Amino acid sequence: MLRIDKSKTWIAAMIAGTSLLCSFSSFAALTPFQQDVIEVMKMEHRTDADKQRDDNRAPYYALEFFGLTKEMKVIEFAPGDGWYSKILAPLLKDQGELHLAYKAEWLEGLNDLLAKDAMSKAQKLPIALDWNPKARSYTLGNIDFGMTDADMMLSIREYHNFNVEDKTKLNKATFDALKPGGVYVIVDHTRRHMMPETDEMRRREDPVDVILEVQAAGFVLEKSSNMFYRPDDELRYEVGRKTVTGNTDRFTLVFRKPK
Repeated sequence: MLRIDKSKTWIAAMIAGTSLLCSFSSFAALTPFQQDVIEVMKMEHRTDADKQRDDNRAPYYALEFFGLTKEMKVIEFAPGDGWYSKILAPLLKDQGELHLAYKAEWLEGLNDLLAKDAMSKAQKLPIALDWNPKARSYTLGNIDFGMTDADMMLSIREYHNFNVEDKTKLNKATFDALKPGGVYVIVDHTRRHMMPETDEMRRREDPVDVILEVQAAGFVLEKSSNMFYRPDDELRYEVGRKTVTGNTDRFTLVFRKPK
């Protein structure tokens, strides 16, 4: 395990050039778990729009790298319209648990999806979460995931939606919800290291800052991956711009709660 507590410059160098980085070429052949993911990806509850994103998001590689197994108790934070939930729920249906952490009102919007057989074991987990349209960011109340034995927390392209104060609250609540040895996964749109805050950068994160913030909550960085490296993304445009939308460079960080 790597404990990073030096300067940001040293951290950036480590991220850029060490064996922590993992690419698709690392997988010589699909594992049985990856085959299971691919079978889920074919299921009828997934829409054509979902499937159009499969190549870009490569869940059979990503979930394997995260360390997901079918026996885990997993919290998916802010699942949106359920793109990942539609894969996670069938995988965890028989032996594991999937808890969807979202504002109660927004969870109600997932009722039709959760009524489908493949999704029927996914559990709603209402949390004190809201959206501030003026700041264009989430706001957190006194967040509590209501458990201390989760195996994994997934935060996929959501970390950028919080200010520093709420990131601190989220990371602490995640630490409290995970059992010792539990895993905290963050995937987000990449910002160039030490890039100043601008409107163009509002949905990007400097991975060095993320590492330091999550470590401050007590986590240890276990590994990172360049599986979502995109050379065409110059890291200077808002992620919704047509030149990068759907093809943003994203970092993947896997943290572990010490035992």
